[in-house]
Amino acid sequence: MSKRAFTFPGQGSQAVAMGKELAAAYPEARAVFAEVDAALGQRLSALMFEGPDEILRLTENAQPALMAVSMAVVRVLESRGVTLAEHAAYVAGHSLGEYSALCAAGTFSLGDAARLLRIRGQAMQLAVPVGQGAMAALLGLDIAQAREVAAEAAGDGVCDVANDNAPGQVVVSGSVAAIERAVEIAKAKGAKRALLLPVSAPFHCRLMQPAADRMAEALAVVSMQAPVVPVVSNVVAQPISDPAEIRTRLVEQVTGLVRWTECVTWLTDDGGVTMLVELGAGKVLTGLGKRITPETRAVAIGNPTDIDAFIAELGA
Repeated sequence: MSKRAFTFPGQGSQAVAMGKELAAAYPEARAVFAEVDAALGQRLSALMFEGPDEILRLTENAQPALMAVSMAVVRVLESRGVTLAEHAAYVAGHSLGEYSALCAAGTFSLGDAARLLRIRGQAMQLAVPVGQGAMAALLGLDIAQAREVAAEAAGDGVCDVANDNAPGQVVVSGSVAAIERAVEIAKAKGAKRALLLPVSAPFHCRLMQPAADRMAEALAVVSMQAPVVPVVSNVVAQPISDPAEIRTRLVEQVTGLVRWTECVTWLTDDGGVTMLVELGAGKVLTGLGKRITPETRAVAIGNPTDIDAFIAELGA
C-alpha cells in the first residue's frame, strides 16, 4: 500500500497554456478558474491560457495562477472520489506552493488563497527596488558549502541561502553585488555551475522583510481551518497542523530558507511516504524528488492523461 504525499509546485513552473487542457476537459477545473478570476477581479485564466508570457511571469500573476492549476487538479480528483483525507498522508508545497497545499487541505478557501497570493506577489515585488536584488543557483555545492559562500560573499550587502532544492542545487538571494560575488566564490569553491537566475526580485532573504510584514497583516485577518492532513512546512521541515503556527510559518517563509530537501527527506524517512504526487503545472518537484530520494516513486499530475492514469492506478 503506497503512503502518499501530495506536493504543489512553486514559481518557475508557470507556462502559457497552463490549465487550458484541464478547463477544456472538466467543469470542475473551469469552476476553479472562474472562482479565482472573480476573487481577483481579473481574467487571470485568459492570461494563463493565452499569455503573453512576460505578463504571466510577473510574480503577482504567476503565484495565484500556479495555485489555480493545482487546485483545478485537486477538484477534478475529488470529483472522481480521490480526496486528500483518504489518499494523502501529508501535503507540502514549494514556496507559494505551500499556499496551494493549504488550500487543498482546507486551511484556506480558494478565494482567500488567490487573494493572499496576489498580495504576496505584489509585496515581494515591491519589497526591493527593481535592479537592486538578485538570485543565483549554485550547482554542485551542498547546503553547508552554500552557507560558506553566502557568508563570504555578503560583505556590506545581503547574501542568504534561499532554497535548498535538492542535493547539489542550492539558491542564494540578496543584493546584486553580493550575489555576483557569490557566483565567483562558488566557482572557486568547485561548483559545477553558478549562474544568476532570471527573477524579478530576491525572494527568501532578509531584503523581503517588508513583504513578510505585509503578509503578517494579510494572514492575521483571513479565516483559517486546521488542514485535513498535516502540511510539512518549508521553514521547519516538519509537519504542522495548528492554524496559529501555520500563520507564523507562512510569514517566516517570505524571508526564510525553503528547506525542500529536508521536507522531502522528512516525508520519506520520518513520514513513511513511498510516493510523491505533484499536483499542478510542470514537473519540477517530481524531478527534485527523484534527486533527493531516488528510491521513492515520484509522479506529476497536471493534465487529463495524468489524471486518468492516477485514478486507474488507485482503482477509484
